[in-house]
Amino acid sequence: MKILLIGEYSNVHWTLAEGLRALGHQVTVLSNGDFWKNYPRDLNLVRDNKPFGGLRYMLHLLTYLPSLSGYNVVQLINPMFLELKAERILPIYKYLRQHNKKLFLGAFGMDYYWVHENICRKPLRYSDFNIGNELRTDINALKERKDWIGTSKEKLNEYIANDCDGIIAGLYEYLACYQPLFPHKTTFIPYPIKCKNKTPNFAENDKLRIFIGINKDRSEYKGTDIMLKAAQAIVSKYPTLAELKIAESVPFAQYQKMMSDSDIILDQLYSYTPAMNALEAMSQGIIVVGGGEHENYEILHENEIKPIINVEPNYESVYHELEKLVLHKDRIQLLKEQSVTYIQKHHDYLKVAKQYEKFYGMEENIHL
Repeated sequence: MKILLIGEYSNVHWTLAEGLRALGHQVTVLSNGDFWKNYPRDLNLVRDNKPFGGLRYMLHLLTYLPSLSGYNVVQLINPMFLELKAERILPIYKYLRQHNKKLFLGAFGMDYYWVHENICRKPLRYSDFNIGNELRTDINALKERKDWIGTSKEKLNEYIANDCDGIIAGLYEYLACYQPLFPHKTTFIPYPIKCKNKTPNFAENDKLRIFIGINKDRSEYKGTDIMLKAAQAIVSKYPTLAELKIAESVPFAQYQKMMSDSDIILDQLYSYTPAMNALEAMSQGIIVVGGGEHENYEILHENEIKPIINVEPNYESVYHELEKLVLHKDRIQLLKEQSVTYIQKHHDYLKVAKQYEKFYGMEENIHL
C-alpha cells in the first residue's frame, strides 16, 4: 500500500511509518516535525514567523500538492493538520479526499469533539475540561473552549469526522468522546513505540530520581503545578532518599537526557492513560506517576501487568503515591521491569502497525 501520513504529534506518525515500512508498505510523512521538537519527516512543511510567512507556507504546500495524490491511505494527525486557518484547510482536505482512495482522521489530542464532549456530555470523571460535573476555568481550558466551540475549527472537525473513512483514537479518553458519535467508523489503536530492549537496574540504596517537565504556559492546565509541589514536598521531607530534576524550557535533546537518567516521571495529572511522553519513558524502564485508571488496562485487555502509578487529580494523591515509592524502594525494580514489558506487549511499533494495517484494509486484502 501507498500511505501518506500528514502532521505530527510527539513522533506518532514517524514511528507508525517505521512500523508500516517494516511490513512492506510505501509510507510518506509530511509534517513540520511537531514544531520545536523537530521529529523526522520525509516532506518538510514549516511555517515561519517572518513577514509573509503564511504566503510562503501556502506556496510551499501548493508545490507538494500534485504529489499528495494516488495513495491508498491518507491519515491526518488532527483536523488542523496544516498551519493554516480552518477555512483554508477545508479545500485542501477536499483535494486529498478526491485524489486518494481512503482517508482517516486521528483522534490524538485537542479538537472540537475532545472539548465539546468533556464540557457537555462529560464521559470522563475528570479531564482537561472538567472535574466531575464542575467545568474547569483555568486560562488554557477557557482558551481552548473559545477556540473550538462555535468556530470554523468546529465546522472543519465536524466535516472531516463525518466524511472520512475511519477515526483512530490513540487513548481511551479520545475513544470515549468519538465512539458514541461515530460508532461504526471509530476504533482504538495504541500509540506506537520503538522498544529499546533495555533492562533497567535499580539498587535499593540509590536515591530515587524523580523527573518532571514543566511548560510554564500550560502548567495549571496539565496539572504539573500540583505534581511539582507534591514532588518538592517529598524531596524536602526525604532528602537522603529522593531527588528531583526539573526540565523547564530546555532543548529537547537535553530534556530527553534528563528524563532517561530518571527513575520516575510525573506526567499529566488529568489523564486516564499515559500518552507518548510517558510511554517513551516506560520503554526505558522509567516508572510513570500519572494516568493509569482501570479503563486504560481494560481497553488493552490487561489484567496482570499494571506498572503505572495512578493518581487522582489532587495534591494529596500525588504526595501519597510518591511517598509510598520513596519508602518502599523494594517495589522499584519490579515496576521498572514491568514498565518495559507493558510497552513491548501493547505498544511495540510493529504490533501497532499491524493493527493500523487491518483497520485501513476494512476487510480487504491490502497487501499489494
